[in-house]
Amino acid sequence: MQSQNAYKKSSFGPAFFFLKKKVRRALANYYAFCRLADDIADEPNRTNPQQELNQLAQEIEFVYVGAPKTELGYALWQDVRTFDIPKDRFTLLLEGMQADLAKKRYATYEELDWYLYRVAVVVGMATLDMLGVRGKDADELALCLGQAVQLTNIVRDVYDDARLGRVYLPCNLTAQEILDNAHAATVQDLLKQTATRAQEKYDLAFKQMEKFWPTKMLPCRVMGLTYQKNLAKIRKTNFVFTGTIKLSKIEKLQMVFYAIIKTLF
Repeated sequence: MQSQNAYKKSSFGPAFFFLKKKVRRALANYYAFCRLADDIADEPNRTNPQQELNQLAQEIEFVYVGAPKTELGYALWQDVRTFDIPKDRFTLLLEGMQADLAKKRYATYEELDWYLYRVAVVVGMATLDMLGVRGKDADELALCLGQAVQLTNIVRDVYDDARLGRVYLPCNLTAQEILDNAHAATVQDLLKQTATRAQEKYDLAFKQMEKFWPTKMLPCRVMGLTYQKNLAKIRKTNFVFTGTIKLSKIEKLQMVFYAIIKTLF
């Protein structure tokens, strides 16, 4: 599975060194599933993305009756049994991908929370399942961190998403209007509001991490610090930019090692 290899070779790799092999493998398999679903919804040249999403949803049904049909499905079936991963960690994410295919709009941040839960929060919950962290506090951590990360993605990718005809910012602007310089001030204000909301969620997430054993929180801390750093980099532009602002590999590695040091010492 190529997605699994990409996961292992990513800048985040050192953060998973401290995890047991079976946990690293399960996280890689789940990441491969998320990557596949995301690619189906996002890649413009796919012939029939709806059919592919339906097939992926069917494979999850097969996984949960113990009869997977694909290599990825077989790997997920093993992980589901080992870590008792709830089915909604897969089905809800697919609902989010379905919304992407339909170019669903969100009029308010409360409506947007529906989407954030499906494409980010459940991913956090699945990650915590595999880390052996469960319960009300774990769910709250997944909620805060998942929302923060996805809101950061929305800010970072606002123009790339608009070019795909997608608008995630709660507003009345069309995708073309977001790309239109005549509405730059409105978009700037929306990005500021969304970034502020994301930072509030990061603050809550880092406080929530203090309730758990430090090494269990390393992957979460790395994710939070890295995306928060990306948001800070965007903020330095005063939310006036046209391309996608991302961290360099060196910047990501700095956040990984900072998280490791903060966790261990």
